[in-house]
Amino acid sequence: MSTKEQANAPGHYILLTVAIIIGIVGVYLRFAGDAPIFNILANIILVIGVIIALKAVFAIMK
Repeated sequence: MSTKEQANAPGHYILLTVAIIIGIVGVYLRFAGDAPIFNILANIILVIGVIIALKAVFAIMK
């Protein structure tokens, strides 16, 4: 498998889509209420989304 074919593998883009959806859930949760637990959960979810997105981007660049 060539490098170009490996970079265009559908698995990378599915992983990016999942990361974006997780990030959007984190953003919506941030504005769900003023309770500190919502902010903590939103931050954790956003960090998880960023880590997954970076993993996918670096896999594409590799």
